[in-house]
Amino acid sequence: MKDLSIKELVTACNGTFCGSESLLEEKIDGVVIDSRIVKSNYVFVAIKGENTDGHIYAESAVKAGAKVVISEQDLSADVPYIKVESSPRALQDIAKYYRMKKNFKVIGITGSVGKTSTKELVASVCATKFKTYKTIGNFNNELGLPLTLLQVEDEQVVVLEMGISDFGEMHLLADIARPDICIITNIGYCHLETLGDRAGVLKAKTEIFDFANADTKVILNKDDDMLSGVTFNAPVFYGIENKDSYVHADNIVDNGISGIMFDAYVGDKMLKKVCVPLPGMHMVYNALAGIAVGCILGIEEKDILAGIMNLKAVGGRNNIIKTDKYVLIDDCYNANPVSMKAAIDVLSKADKGDGRRVAVLGDMFELGSEEAAYHKSIGEHINRKKIDVVVCIGSLSKNIASAIDSSDKIRVYEYKDVDSFLEEKDKVLMKGDIILIKASHGMNFKKIVEELSL
Repeated sequence: MKDLSIKELVTACNGTFCGSESLLEEKIDGVVIDSRIVKSNYVFVAIKGENTDGHIYAESAVKAGAKVVISEQDLSADVPYIKVESSPRALQDIAKYYRMKKNFKVIGITGSVGKTSTKELVASVCATKFKTYKTIGNFNNELGLPLTLLQVEDEQVVVLEMGISDFGEMHLLADIARPDICIITNIGYCHLETLGDRAGVLKAKTEIFDFANADTKVILNKDDDMLSGVTFNAPVFYGIENKDSYVHADNIVDNGISGIMFDAYVGDKMLKKVCVPLPGMHMVYNALAGIAVGCILGIEEKDILAGIMNLKAVGGRNNIIKTDKYVLIDDCYNANPVSMKAAIDVLSKADKGDGRRVAVLGDMFELGSEEAAYHKSIGEHINRKKIDVVVCIGSLSKNIASAIDSSDKIRVYEYKDVDSFLEEKDKVLMKGDIILIKASHGMNFKKIVEELSL
């Protein structure tokens, strides 16, 4: 954060300042909602959550260096604070004010699958020409996104991941972020308990356009049947199957877990030998989105190619870990039917050497009334791939196991939870195996990655 005074905070969140007026012109250096990471000249936003109430830590935050507290409650006289009706809303309003004050471009990325990997790739391309800031970790929701914006200092481009689970949430995020470039990666089977079906997902995701103007650029995946019909602001389409997409790929060479290479066409111009150092056909889509952004921002071809080549994996997302015993495909951060099938495709194409291709799969959450059928579709997908061993963990994953052909071709193991599997891992796994690890975040498959990485 840079050049924001306490007086501006009061104005931005329509609050009431309680403290010495001499503080109003002082600048602040950061905004946090966790009192444990407060530093000198920071603002602490006291938020009441499910497990704790930030107001309890207001005094300790000031002692740790906080210049002012944003609070829904009256605080003691020795704590300078801004009284507001809603602390979360105040945080959002301050972030919106700061975004409008600063002259940086915002690229907003949403979609059912691939938000994080697309964000990483787009940021890598942008960083070849501009000072670039990007969403860190999972700071992509109604609290994380404003905190991300408030971390920006003198960066020229900010790449935001925008995650939602219900109607209206994207409207809120778009109001705060006001993206100059909007990217939607795909419309899949996510959060169906709240969004109903893919039509509902499309409606919720396209709320990203709610605060767009005539200059807002829209980048969409034309191979997605729900997005191909979107016409808002004459989108720049990208794709693999649809060769009439303005940005499209051809001559794709899959190098297994070493990555993927292709030629890209931008209009009638060709970018030869685009090298993505991470595996999977889905990475081609991410790269095409990055190429589209690079062209819109006037980044030279050589720099776009370098940005893609310099891409680094993020833990829990298509991350290759090589140990003395195994090769792990760490994709444990989250899962839905589309991303799980894509991960299985990566495993199926991997060179297994003298080992086996092993899929350690867990439950996928928030799939609504058809959750059993979606899990069965994973087993049916595995039947068509080159997989040697499948480990199914969790109550829903028994549906994956039941759909796998009961032949000697694929060995199937079932466990009720992560700990049960880890107790028997040495009976299931062999040295030299290449192992995919994937499930919804709540399954805590990170524990499996950590255990097998030792």
